[in-house]
Amino acid sequence: MTNIIVELSKYFMIICIAFYTLHGFIVFKYNNESDRNGFYLMQNLFMILIHFSGYVVLSLQTEDKTILVFYAMQQVLLIAIMTLYRIIYPLSNRLIVNNMCMLLTISFIILARLSYDKCMKQFMIVVAGLVISLIIPYIVRFSRFLMRKFTYLFGIMGILILSVVLILGSVTNGSKLSFTLHGITFQPSELVKIIFVFFVAAMFAKSVSFKNILLTTLFAGAHIGILALSKDLGSALIFFIVYIVMLYVASGKIHYLLLGVMSGGAACYAGYKLFSHVRTRVIAWRDPFSVIDGQGYQITQSLFAIGTGSWFGMGLYQGEPTKIPVVEADFIFSAISEEMGCLFSLCLILICISIYLMFMNIAMKMKDDFYRYVSLGLATIYGFQMFLTIGGVTKFIPLTGVTLPLVSYGGTSVIVTLVMFSIIQGIYILRNNDIPENFSGDVSNADTDEYDDNYYEAAGNPDSEEYDIETDEEYEDDEDDFEYFS
Repeated sequence: MTNIIVELSKYFMIICIAFYTLHGFIVFKYNNESDRNGFYLMQNLFMILIHFSGYVVLSLQTEDKTILVFYAMQQVLLIAIMTLYRIIYPLSNRLIVNNMCMLLTISFIILARLSYDKCMKQFMIVVAGLVISLIIPYIVRFSRFLMRKFTYLFGIMGILILSVVLILGSVTNGSKLSFTLHGITFQPSELVKIIFVFFVAAMFAKSVSFKNILLTTLFAGAHIGILALSKDLGSALIFFIVYIVMLYVASGKIHYLLLGVMSGGAACYAGYKLFSHVRTRVIAWRDPFSVIDGQGYQITQSLFAIGTGSWFGMGLYQGEPTKIPVVEADFIFSAISEEMGCLFSLCLILICISIYLMFMNIAMKMKDDFYRYVSLGLATIYGFQMFLTIGGVTKFIPLTGVTLPLVSYGGTSVIVTLVMFSIIQGIYILRNNDIPENFSGDVSNADTDEYDDNYYEAAGNPDSEEYDIETDEEYEDDEDDFEYFS
């Protein structure tokens, strides 16, 4: 009987996540949030069904009924966070909240299968991260004012934090990634990602003159250089790509992008020559089966797992994903593919893509440069990290050792990703609050520019007949700007 339930459950979960994913893309058709409510509720239903099905199978396979208590704790947490966002922040983006909870649901299922103890730790970390994330959207409205006053302080802070890791950090797989304080391990480069994005956004919002770009580039180069010296090349690559994307969007000049691509290529070549573990990963990427007993063991086991799972998966506890080293972190996508199927994994990728598209959509619709650049930077971090992780385990690119956001096991990474999501929510809410008093349209419309265009045409466009020079002058003043966004 258990085997029948396990076999049927994998098809049931694939159907549920397929419909969940479909609803996640259908909502892009509707500009009005009220028109999306039905699709959001259906997503919630499919999410609950996937979570319940996964833990029923886990309970049957382990013959441990207490695992259902752990499931109930998770379900209460996820429902609570979705409800609290609706109550505390009624103008928040529910698609982002749903997708965030969906990724956490998948993470809880696969981690409980791989390592129950690590899943328990992950759950406690997620609880802390979600509590923090509920506060962040309120704080975001003050960030522009703080960054105007302390821009360089944030840039220096990022460099100092990375320098501490370079000097005092512990070595993991040849790289200085973290340090331990009172038994708790931190990976500061994850936190510095957010600080770095805020710093670059503030600098480019202030000016995109050559002098300011040069100064910002020196700060960015210092961040990347310290990460390179720490041999944390995965994070260094993310910082580099984020900076190049933000620079190109802010300046609009193609030669900056071309120069960045050339310098990035040169840096990759230098890294290949200087660092032995980079050469090892390139060898494993080019022909892993020729070094299957050494450098290529991880990637070959990952490919075996993905191939064994095929389209529909082996079913929970029916595969052997634990043969892959560090499977809970870097190779969790392979474990999902083996036991839950490639169709399930493809839906997971599409969910991640929908998150990235929504982040970019919010960035493009922001009128304020600072918040637009912050949204762009965080979206690039999320999208590129997803690409590096999935690309690495499928042998599309060499392994970089980064985790899949919100799915992989990892304390600092999970908390920082939750903070990133809440920052985007804060920017989204801030944009929806920027509605003029005389606007007669639909306030719940979260994804059209009709009120933005009317408002900014009157408030800050010199070509408008209703342009008020006093309004524009106040907007440029620091303290009045603070009042405006508060």
